[in-house]
Amino acid sequence: MQKNTKTIAVSACLARAGAVFGLAMALVATGCSVLPKPPTRAAVYDFGPGPGAGQVALAEPDAQPPVALADVEMVGLPEASSALLYRLAYANAQQLQPYSQARWSQPPALLMQQALREQLGQRRAVLSGDDGLAMLLKGKRMPTVLRVQLEEFSHVFSAPQQSAGLVRLRAVVADASAAGETLVAQRVFTVQRPAATSDAPGGAAALAEAAHQAATELAAWMQELGR
Repeated sequence: MQKNTKTIAVSACLARAGAVFGLAMALVATGCSVLPKPPTRAAVYDFGPGPGAGQVALAEPDAQPPVALADVEMVGLPEASSALLYRLAYANAQQLQPYSQARWSQPPALLMQQALREQLGQRRAVLSGDDGLAMLLKGKRMPTVLRVQLEEFSHVFSAPQQSAGLVRLRAVVADASAAGETLVAQRVFTVQRPAATSDAPGGAAALAEAAHQAATELAAWMQELGR
């Protein structure tokens, strides 16, 4: 009788242990199923390799005078923002919204400056503001100064399935001297390029194309000015 009682007790303990183990495994499995998934990494875009990728850009024989390109300024947005923005013009054209899973590799102002430097550099030396200051300190003639503001840089939807990349630049050309800068000309460049798809990849591609076209038009304008 004592042996049977002991056997029953052991069996009960084993049963309870098995139940506890099963419950623990169930909790582990449940816990694994409710653990938060790692956040999806945002897609990163830039303007592409640009014209003449893989080749060293050299000024042509009939090169234009050097120009000092000031830092491009972003109007209406934090300078450090790298958000890829869109507007639903058919609903509220005044509201800029960011794509949650897409961004630029650098703030758009820096990407635009790079595009301008590449385009202008095909026919002239492109200097920075520090280069111009060094020339002034050495008593040399200051280069023409180009100042650019990026006023609009967004993926604009005119309808749910119809959109375009919109870039608007305000450019100011000035002659620099020890006494200051003298305005030569100013102009606004507005370029739109249709987006192939109504999403972030389509908007990024359209904006890159529009940015390169705006840089090309600005470079041609500088040449017309003889600057």
